[in-house]
Amino acid sequence: MTEEEHQDSPETETSSVVPDGEIMYEVPVSRSRGQTVLHPNRDQYVETIEKLSQDGFKVCIDVTAVDYLENPERDIPGSISPERFEVVINLLSHTRKERLRLRIQVPESDPVIDSIFDFYPGSEALEREVYDLFGIEFEGHPDLTRILLPENWHGHPLRKDYDVGSIPVQFKEAPGAG
Repeated sequence: MTEEEHQDSPETETSSVVPDGEIMYEVPVSRSRGQTVLHPNRDQYVETIEKLSQDGFKVCIDVTAVDYLENPERDIPGSISPERFEVVINLLSHTRKERLRLRIQVPESDPVIDSIFDFYPGSEALEREVYDLFGIEFEGHPDLTRILLPENWHGHPLRKDYDVGSIPVQFKEAPGAG
């Protein structure tokens, strides 16, 4: 079998499948929607990112967060303690033709996690969005300021306990519209 045939064979695609409860890069692993998901804790997080970067995961596709305030149940390995917030990072390896997701639990009482800017400079704006909308701070970030909302904005609008408020909307043809 040539190298090209080997790369395209179905056996190669499934060889990286990791069953739930396994360990990879020294952290618990699960599977979700055909993707490998790593669950490092905050102490393992930067070390795991460094290993992944060295192992070919050179592209950070996304950094986002989830607030589980109203829905604390989630599908995570039993060895992981669920917290209110979860930072979600999606990485890509072009050489391995793989995507990988990281889910890091972040407590409400200390919503701080290390920045991955040193490994993935393109994450700078993504981390600022998470800070702006969820209030999760990225320690070591070069410019952790609001990116979407004005600097004097109070609160973080994607938190489940943020008061939505209301803004009246005027329609052209509505009764009373001027």
